[in-house]
Amino acid sequence: MTESTEAKTTPKQPSWRRYVNSILAEEISTFTRYFDALLQWSPRESDSGVLFEAIESPRKSVVHLETELAEEMRTIAPQGRAAVVLNGNLNHDLDIEKTLANLRPHINRESRLVLVVYNPYLRFLYRLANSFGLRSGEAPCTFVTENDVQSLAKLGGFEVVRCRLAGYCPWRLGGVGDLINKIMPVLPLIRWTALAEIITLRPIVAEEGAPSLSVVIPARNERGNIENALLRLPELPGGGKLEVIFVEGHSNDGTWEEIQRVIPLYAQRFPIYAYQQTGKGKSDAVRLGFSKASHDLLVILDADLTMPPELLVRFYAAWRKGLGDFINGNRLAYPMEGEAMRPLNHLGNLFFAKAVSYVLGARLGDTLCGTKLMTRRDYARMTAWRKDFGDFDPFGDFEMLFPAALFALGIVDVPIRYRDRTYGSTNISRFRHGWMLLKMTMLGFFRAKLGMVADH
Repeated sequence: MTESTEAKTTPKQPSWRRYVNSILAEEISTFTRYFDALLQWSPRESDSGVLFEAIESPRKSVVHLETELAEEMRTIAPQGRAAVVLNGNLNHDLDIEKTLANLRPHINRESRLVLVVYNPYLRFLYRLANSFGLRSGEAPCTFVTENDVQSLAKLGGFEVVRCRLAGYCPWRLGGVGDLINKIMPVLPLIRWTALAEIITLRPIVAEEGAPSLSVVIPARNERGNIENALLRLPELPGGGKLEVIFVEGHSNDGTWEEIQRVIPLYAQRFPIYAYQQTGKGKSDAVRLGFSKASHDLLVILDADLTMPPELLVRFYAAWRKGLGDFINGNRLAYPMEGEAMRPLNHLGNLFFAKAVSYVLGARLGDTLCGTKLMTRRDYARMTAWRKDFGDFDPFGDFEMLFPAALFALGIVDVPIRYRDRTYGSTNISRFRHGWMLLKMTMLGFFRAKLGMVADH
């Protein structure tokens, strides 16, 4: 039977151990508070349950058997997202590949395995702690590196999508310990002295069906591109249903009137809807379009058509194959057509790709490509996250990438060849908008990288 947190009694622990567990719980809670459930898989006899109790989640259960895990997964909505925590289990496991392979059939695509593993470079400390009675239970026998887990995850049907080191100073020391535990993870070399690493795995699951897709097209002063956007939209493989949502934003070239003209001409191919912004900016337009979407998957297509609409099938196919749950366009892999991007803008895009990759701990080829695909459910979680993190991204790219990395969605870049505009001019102010993006990157460094966020 599963155990609820109310039914579990927790033996007292030394204050330093409770503090270390609170640090680990704070890191895990950064994403589990947005998930639907938290399950702890087969806690060891020496596990006091302090970590499990401290992690934030709307629903918690402890499961010991695969049948219990399968039953818990069934009680979550079919597309519900659970975090399944293995607290130190792998450090007492002599066949990790088998363990992961056995768990894999019971983990749905939306859910994640969260592994708390001891630092392999500090194995002597754990043995000393056991020798002097500072740790209870059997001494850990298996110490795996991050590379080991990468390989074992693949063999077990998973992929590593997030790694965070945590736990450096085991004493609070009047608040000094808190500061040390936030700063140490960003220091080269020294960061590897953490007591533990939290590694999140995503199951690799292909989609058997053909999910429906909502294409949101923000359009400001793009009258000459509107009809081409509809003409060039491809059919979805497998017969997936498509809907198109235009969001027009205070144009002065007749864009709204052009949208109204073409809707009846193409309405037999797919449903087409049109809305006008009351706010300003692309981010506001995307939010409005996504709020009106009704299909399984959401994707953005910029009305300037510098990202060819024909390539949307590649984003859709990457998601269906289970390669990732957040599909991101990359304009920087191939040579660009003509004057598609000015040299200074190109340098700025390269800078933000590197900076944001560092902040998020994810490898991103391009952070500012307008085309991104995700599920409607994940976007709802991103909206909840944005209320906590802050709301000042002028384009909406960062406010999707940040939670996509945090939630361990698995970000996959789809390289595209960036095209010249055939109509109109860019709405981007390189210096004003660049300064906004730089400020958000810095805020992300302090909040996402250092964990300096508001209390919940």
